Amino acid sequence: MKIVVLVKQVPDTWGERTLRADGTVDRESASAVIDEITERAVETALQLREAHKGTVTVLTMGPPGAVDVLRKALSMGADSAMLVTDAAFAGSDALQTSAALAAALRTLDFDLVIAGTESTDGATGAIPAMLAERLDLAQLTFLSTVVVDGDIVSGSRAVEDGSLDVRAHLPAIISMTEQAPDPRFPTFRGIMGAKKKPLTTLSAADLGLEPTELGGAHAWSLVRDVTARPQRSAGTVITDDGTGATQLADFLVAAKLL
Repeated sequence: MKIVVLVKQVPDTWGERTLRADGTVDRESASAVIDEITERAVETALQLREAHKGTVTVLTMGPPGAVDVLRKALSMGADSAMLVTDAAFAGSDALQTSAALAAALRTLDFDLVIAGTESTDGATGAIPAMLAERLDLAQLTFLSTVVVDGDIVSGSRAVEDGSLDVRAHLPAIISMTEQAPDPRFPTFRGIMGAKKKPLTTLSAADLGLEPTELGGAHAWSLVRDVTARPQRSAGTVITDDGTGATQLADFLVAAKLL
């Protein structure tokens, strides 16, 4: 069984995270770590490999420094890694990111792609579905458990009134929630062995992507304004003297929430 896991390097949630004026994440303002939910996705893949044999490849798109999260996943037990990196990708939105990741996945032979539901920096929760659309794959998203039996992948998804059991034929893409298994700690042997495992680096040109369609300048989504988070205050108290609705609407407009 050949599994690809999408991992991501994100600013540490324990640190202070900020945005640049152009709306992109200031990745130098906080320590960079592997996103916890994608770390759980790696653990899910490793457990499936232990049950069914095969290989686990970890894939990420990011700056050259994102190789660190790939090394972390390799030290956990993944077999190989792929880094998609290019200055042209800087500021890419979810649509552009999914295009680059889909192009990278087309270079790989796989039965199952595993992702986290959403990252702690972008938090769109849309990449797995976008990839399924681009690659014409079945998708099972927001899973808390996963089982593979032959060419069928199945799992449980939490819904408002309980849980929903879903299944699909392989190849498929799935996304795991924070209920996925806790990630294992890399051993010293795993850390040393990770340095010798294959790691492929691909650029936009390697993937056949046009630089004029990539990056923040060509993104489909646009951040128009960035405002620093204000200091916590007592807030605004609206007394309804018959104009409460108007006061509330004016407050929301002033805060650019309406």
